[in-house]
Amino acid sequence: MTAENEREIYHKLEAMKEIRNKTITLERMKRSILNEVRSGDQEGRCLAQYKREMELLQQEKMSHVEELRQIHADINAMETVIKQTEESMTRKLSNASRLHEDYRPLKAEVDLLRRQCLGLERLPDLHEEEGSPITPDRFPALPAGAAPAPRALGGFLPPAAPRKPPPPPPAFRQQPPPMKSCLSCHQQIHRNAPICPLCKAKSRSRNPKKPKKK
Repeated sequence: MTAENEREIYHKLEAMKEIRNKTITLERMKRSILNEVRSGDQEGRCLAQYKREMELLQQEKMSHVEELRQIHADINAMETVIKQTEESMTRKLSNASRLHEDYRPLKAEVDLLRRQCLGLERLPDLHEEEGSPITPDRFPALPAGAAPAPRALGGFLPPAAPRKPPPPPPAFRQQPPPMKSCLSCHQQIHRNAPICPLCKAKSRSRNPKKPKKK
């Protein structure tokens, strides 16, 4: 075996080691992105239900003057729930976007190493994964000419650690909300929540409508 063959084998072994390390990091980032997107989408679906319940409460407010005080309390509680849900959804999707900024150049580098060193096909994109909640237009595309340039393959430098996303802003401190037990799953939920966020069962109002006297 010639020295040139030995160098070629050594370079391929180093490439395989680098590809393995970066693929492991890539898979971890992919799982984090998928989890954040799924959680954010779930928050979005809950948000739509909360807003529909808010509309019903507004209608009830106009038609039942005698219940205005309780309805105002329900509206204030629902506004708090909506605000917290919007903040949670925004935070989760923002985390997914920041992770995707690190994921995209690393995937491009891994794909290049797989193709040039091992003759393998590229890894599937996030939206090509089976059962993925991510659509092709979920994240903004890179502008023309701004594609990430992978590092040179000759040195096979050790993989650089991905940039960690900044920690989320500290949560707003407030008094714990009054709670009650869900009649379906018996878990503790907000006293004025119209829908249980765990089992999705509709919660009964503590002040049901009284039948009109004839």
